[in-house]
Amino acid sequence: MSMTRILDSRPSLSLFTGAGGLDLGLELAGFETALCVEMDQDSRETLKINRPGWRLSDPGDIHELEPEDVLRQASLKPRQTMLLAGGPPCQPFSKSAYWASGHGRRLRDPRARALRAYIRVVEAALPRVFLLENVKGLAYAGKDEGVKLLRREIGAINRRHGTNYKLQVIHVNAVDYGVPQFRERVFLLASIDGGALKLPPPTHGPGGGLEPYLTAWDAIGDLDQDTWASELDLTGRWAALLPSIPEGQNYLWHTPRNESNGGKPLFGWRTRYWSFLLKLAKDRPAWTIQADPGPATGPFHWRSRLLSIEELCRLQTFPSEYRIAGTRRSAHRQVGNAVPGAIGELLGLEIRRQFLGERVRRTMRLRPDRRPNRPPSEAPSHVPTRYLELRGRHRDHPGMGLGPGARRREEELGALR
Repeated sequence: MSMTRILDSRPSLSLFTGAGGLDLGLELAGFETALCVEMDQDSRETLKINRPGWRLSDPGDIHELEPEDVLRQASLKPRQTMLLAGGPPCQPFSKSAYWASGHGRRLRDPRARALRAYIRVVEAALPRVFLLENVKGLAYAGKDEGVKLLRREIGAINRRHGTNYKLQVIHVNAVDYGVPQFRERVFLLASIDGGALKLPPPTHGPGGGLEPYLTAWDAIGDLDQDTWASELDLTGRWAALLPSIPEGQNYLWHTPRNESNGGKPLFGWRTRYWSFLLKLAKDRPAWTIQADPGPATGPFHWRSRLLSIEELCRLQTFPSEYRIAGTRRSAHRQVGNAVPGAIGELLGLEIRRQFLGERVRRTMRLRPDRRPNRPPSEAPSHVPTRYLELRGRHRDHPGMGLGPGARRREEELGALR
């Protein structure tokens, strides 16, 4: 890439690209992806199908690449990258890690090496701006080892290279900006001259003069049919119970607190994870799309089935023509791990406006339009007889750290002392 071409463009480097959700938004905001570093073969195929002009690194594993190789393959030199963006694997910091085991390994998790790999590329590229996306657990108070690590490393980079990166932690709930999905994430951002990004105020919300939230119906209502492919049928122990849960509800519908509303006392209050038997409602945004859900993990379609890959893509604001490679499980994982394209677009436009001093549009092209003629909610069915044997006086969850899992872990620790 010639120097003239670089000055006339906004080259970006993409690390941990996945299916490309963040980069699609940045592309629409005016950035040009010079290189994608991604090791998953199905994700690489997805990128080849949809963006054949985006170069893929060789090899795809960032741990097998020297940072200088990333620049060489992107045809960029230090300080020529306008934006370095990516979302290292979030599992070490995810909420699901706490549900499963009561704690997360965090920086002791081998996957947390990705944070250090990301910073190594920052030091080699010295981009005008870098952007790192992760689950909000990365920045939990008292459990923000990842943020502290990044601050230390960035301070060292500043001393070695005379830069002035100052790490900024930005919390975003995608639904506040027109994404039809409640999805809380954290973005870590810094500019080479020390500037800070001011996140625009929310455009959507339940009141206060904001536009109403965009809903699941707005995103996928045109795909609603009375019949569907058999691969979308539910399986597992709880499959037949889901139709008895109303739209927008989860297993809590069938707890003693909801008996007066029509639920059955099948479970204790808050004794299961939130997404257990969680169902979309047509008149609300979707709940967070997960990457590797179990057979009873929602959100499920309001017709008590799995969401199709096309529907998942819509809820994540991928372009309508986008196609995901691989098996259904792989495709679901790719889409569930992605950043909603509309959030990438929002941040890309603001980076251009606030750091590059450019005049840019304020409208978001990846947000869905409002869809009229929303039908009424689906009527829940009766609880199948085989589940009625679960009726009883179920205790509520006793509180954080007091449940059976926490007690078991305390006993295991006591045995080791």
